[in-house]
Amino acid sequence: MRSKRVWKRLLGVEHTVVDDVLVDEATDAIVALVRPTRSRRGRCGICGCKRPGYDQGEGRRRWRALDLGVVQAFVEADAPRVACPAHGVVVAAVPWARHGAGFTRAFEDTTAWLAVHTSRVAVAELLRIGWRSVGRVCERVAAEQARRTDRFAGLRRIGIDEISHRKGQRYLTVVVDHATGRLVWAAPGRDEQTLDGFLDALGAERCARIELVSADAAGWIANVVARRCPAARVCLTRSTSSRGPPTRWTRSAARSGTPPGGVATPRWPASSRAPASRCGRTRRTSPAGSAASWPASPRSTGSCTAPTC
Repeated sequence: MRSKRVWKRLLGVEHTVVDDVLVDEATDAIVALVRPTRSRRGRCGICGCKRPGYDQGEGRRRWRALDLGVVQAFVEADAPRVACPAHGVVVAAVPWARHGAGFTRAFEDTTAWLAVHTSRVAVAELLRIGWRSVGRVCERVAAEQARRTDRFAGLRRIGIDEISHRKGQRYLTVVVDHATGRLVWAAPGRDEQTLDGFLDALGAERCARIELVSADAAGWIANVVARRCPAARVCLTRSTSSRGPPTRWTRSAARSGTPPGGVATPRWPASSRAPASRCGRTRRTSPAGSAASWPASPRSTGSCTAPTC
């Protein structure tokens, strides 16, 4: 009995009965023969409710567990199917793995944690799994956590921006919570329809509670915020694609036009670059605009007085 409790701790399984532990000579791996406890049997793999049995499915199957040192470990058990009125005939849920996964929960949780802190290639090499398997594991873990937590709870001050990824001008619209610094939403695209998807998920009641929205000068952001979040004020930030200094005022999202006080919207200067030197290179200036305050470069030559030459 003591050895079975030790194996449960080593494999990281709960609500599970360990019947036996074998060594598979063909794969040089440790295989634990397990079964769910009585209270965890006959449940739908999707909703987790008790359902009547349908058949024995495709027989016994294995789930990859965390390695025991340098030796791979597997959990083996029967995989019967149940008949769920809402989801049809599905494989019965098991307490040691997520539905549709070929890995145990402990294995997937470790994979997702490593994927956050290092590259996917490194995770795949360390855990000896496929590169694409890492992405599917992260999707399952993230989907489960999204059902358990409310990412939109307490949103008052948010930031909206778009980032490019891959090639071919592909963009993601991202929303962050300034109070916690966490990413709360992201979706492909950078237009009003994409941002409307976030506000639809947020709901009308929570949209009315938004106080501040930081964004660049993109019109599609200001239009949607003005229409959906009437109490919010937009704090304009410098866009990475815009020239010139950032704006220094905030305006109400519900009122377009001039900022508070009747000051006209500042326009970007024709060029924010300093005059070029005789050699064609641009002078670097200090934040106060004085080039003389910067130390001379050791590469300076007598033919040009620009500090960067």
